[in-house]
Amino acid sequence: MRLLILICSIIAIALIVFNITKLNFDALFKGESFTAVLTIIAGLCALILLQILRLSRKIEKLQKKR
Repeated sequence: MRLLILICSIIAIALIVFNITKLNFDALFKGESFTAVLTIIAGLCALILLQILRLSRKIEKLQKKR
């Protein structure tokens, strides 16, 4: 599971970086740039959820040790 979280995090970061290159700062909410903004937000949400999952699994391991 740890490897899966790491791979998904790397994919999400790669997706964010790729879409940053697609941004047009003159017209941020038009056309392809808007799609890039939405995809960046989705990638950031995925990263946050993966980090929550990682922390919850760490807490679960600590509780099992008790």
